[in-house]
Amino acid sequence: MNNVFMSRLRPIAPSRFRRQPVVESVEALLERIQSLASERQSLRARAAGDAALERNRVQIARAQWQLSYALIERYLPQRDFDRRAA
Repeated sequence: MNNVFMSRLRPIAPSRFRRQPVVESVEALLERIQSLASERQSLRARAAGDAALERNRVQIARAQWQLSYALIERYLPQRDFDRRAA
């Protein structure tokens, strides 16, 4: 029997990464990721708690996820994107 363990900070099946239409531009997302990375460095320098670091990690991961789809939408021709999504 396999036991599945999870921390309180990371659910097993996160719903926060469901794909949504890209609203921000690639450039805006890159700026947001840079800002979040700087914030993470600041949090670590101040020895912030686990919850604050986890919130920041999730924000970075979500922004990176959105960036990947923004890049796909920018560079993949629409007909190929529609075919792959089906």
